Amino acid sequence: MCYNEAIRNKGRYSMTGKEFTKRSWTILIVFGLVGQIAWAVENMYFNLFVFETIAPDLDTVTLMVQLSGIAATVTTLIAGALSDQTGNRRKYISYGYLIWGFTIALFGLLKTENIQKLFNTSAGSAVTITLVIVVVGDCVMTLFGSTANDAAFNAWVTDNTHESYRGKVESVLSILPLIAMLIVAGGFGILVSFIGYQGLFFGLGAVITVCGIVGIFIIQDSPTLEKKGTLKDVIYGFKPSVVKGNPSLYLTLCLMGVYGIACQIFMPYLIIYMKTYLGFTVVEYSVVFGLAILLGADVNVGLSGFADKVDKRKALYLATGVLSLGLLGMYFAHFESKIITLIVFGISGLVMITGYIFVSALCGALTRDYTPEKDAGKLQGVRMIFSVLIPMLIGPMIGNAINKAAAVPLPDLGSADVMTTEYIPAPEIFLAGAIAAALMYAIIPLLVNSKANKKENGNATENEV
Repeated sequence: MCYNEAIRNKGRYSMTGKEFTKRSWTILIVFGLVGQIAWAVENMYFNLFVFETIAPDLDTVTLMVQLSGIAATVTTLIAGALSDQTGNRRKYISYGYLIWGFTIALFGLLKTENIQKLFNTSAGSAVTITLVIVVVGDCVMTLFGSTANDAAFNAWVTDNTHESYRGKVESVLSILPLIAMLIVAGGFGILVSFIGYQGLFFGLGAVITVCGIVGIFIIQDSPTLEKKGTLKDVIYGFKPSVVKGNPSLYLTLCLMGVYGIACQIFMPYLIIYMKTYLGFTVVEYSVVFGLAILLGADVNVGLSGFADKVDKRKALYLATGVLSLGLLGMYFAHFESKIITLIVFGISGLVMITGYIFVSALCGALTRDYTPEKDAGKLQGVRMIFSVLIPMLIGPMIGNAINKAAAVPLPDLGSADVMTTEYIPAPEIFLAGAIAAALMYAIIPLLVNSKANKKENGNATENEV
């Protein structure tokens, strides 16, 4: 792109100046929210879909989750490097969403009966084949989803935001997963009861595909984005010289890893804990969970302005303390009186969610601040390793080990479908989460003392820690 054309486009879209336009906000919210809803459905309903309609095989469910996490990380590494090499985020986002939606819709056709007829085999063999197809299909779906959302969309956000308002943008991004979780957890269960899994996958797939088609016409890349690098850049973020040259970035990623582990210790078991250990009804835990998310998101909208006015690194001290305090409150929030438990757990949950969003927003904004702009794509995979792969491998392992060690028996809640395992989540998972979150205090001072110079020509240069 020539200089004059870049200037014209910059004036038209105002993407790299000190203004985030309405057009940019629309792209951010629509593509961000739709992407998070898709991930929430995968995390919540794909596993349930397999368990309820194909076979109650938890080994397959576990394998699907693990391979999906690996696929997401590897895909983001490669797709991020490709988007840098081609100097194009728009096509990866738009066509990626388009195909992503199509792959999700295909799950609506996946039934054991259909596989049995197609392969002319026995019912038992059909189940095995269907499970294999589900696992492979989930990895394929993740490939396009991670290409479009994790790699290209995240790089696009970095390309088109300025440090002066990046905290506000990141706060909105950090709220979107919670809104998606609220929509999926609160509404999709009811939706499935009316239209079934087939209708759910067809409908969601159509929405994502339409989103991709719209993206072809409305998404514009940053006028300063240039073609750079090769596929060898997949390993770019792991080079010692890159790590040494960007200490603040990698310290922030370490913080994201510790934060992610702390959250994954308890988050996979949160709803089960409320339903079994605390004995909340569906309405009670939905209200508690929903209010905590809504109020926590509202608080963080106010905090977003604060984050842009102060040193984001030092603000992490406060955010980490809020997260740990909320988790400690949730650990102690179990009383003989159910009303008191509801109130204390709800307030503690609000504090936790506030810290959860605030830490996420600060780490996300700092990551973008310290990411060399011209290398944003090839560094998205490194971000995925710290924010997704490591936490999802380590956190649940710690949480489930605690649950097994506590061996809290399943109470008689008068419902046969509450749970089928011999033990339930224990309150100690929140204590462990609080301790893990507090470990961030060992890294924050290193980040605060790491001095980053101003970015020159789109690249960040830093002094060593």
